[in-house]
Parts: sequence; structure tokens; C-alpha cells
Amino acid sequence: MVRLNADLIWKSPHFFNAIKERELDLRGNKIAIIENIGATEDQFDTIDLSDNEIVKLENFPFMNRLGTLLINNNRITRINPNLGEFLPKMHTLVLTNNRLTSLAEIDPLASLPKLQFLSLLDNTVTKQPDYRLYVIHKLKHLRLLDFKKVKQQCQ
Repeated sequence: MVRLNADLIWKSPHFFNAIKERELDLRGNKIAIIENIGATEDQFDTIDLSDNEIVKLENFPFMNRLGTLLINNNRITRINPNLGEFLPKMHTLVLTNNRLTSLAEIDPLASLPKLQFLSLLDNTVTKQPDYRLYVIHKLKHLRLLDFKKVKQQCQ
């Protein structure tokens, strides 16, 4: 297990990604807990925490710049219900291949006021009855769920 500290943050690759946003790459470090992320000084539009061992989506300081969080291939089972208070500009969240199992575990994502793009593919929750309708109902601004457009239902 590797601790997420200021040293690791600043030694990790950071660059302008394909859409010209500042991205911090913390992939594949065996990080188990999100901590000390304030050491980024909110200088990144995107943080990639994919391929780690994170269990809880929590412990974010107030980050007014962060818009995209890539956190696929982890072990996430819980999401802080107040996440939106700390990440008010979050518009894209990739939680593919984690361990979310019930619809109630997704409810905290409703606290993200700007969330438009969400992936929950390869989580057991996607097999729940009416999963897609439930998520779309809970997250009013969603435009893309699991890489499929959210459309108004036509009668």
C-alpha cells in the first residue's frame, strides 16, 4: 500500500491532456486511501486515480477547479454523501469496474451539481432492475451514462 502524499503527487506525471486540461496521473500506485489531495493546490482540471486500491470516494478538500475524476479499476464501495460540497465543478466521473452494488450507494452522486458524464460500467449495481432510469432520475443534469446518451423519453 502506498500513501498518497505531497511527494507522490508532485513526482507523478502532470501534463496537458488531449483536451488541453491540466491532468495529474496517479494511476497504478496501489493507493488505498484518498488523502493529502489538497497538496495539488487545486491546480488540475483532471485527476486520474485509476488502477489503485481505493475503497471510499471521500477526503477531498474544497477543489473549485477539478472537473474530471477518473477512478476506474479500484475497489470503491462507498461515496461521501457531501462530495458535491467539495467538488462543485465536477462534470465527469468514471467509476468503471469498482464494487458498487446497490442503487442507494449511488445516491451521494446527486450532491454533484454539475455532473453530466458518468460511467458505472462493470459495477454490480448496473444489473439492478431499472438501474438506468434510477440514475437518470437522481442525477438531473446527466447527459451521458455509461457512454450512452441520456434522452427524453418520447411517448
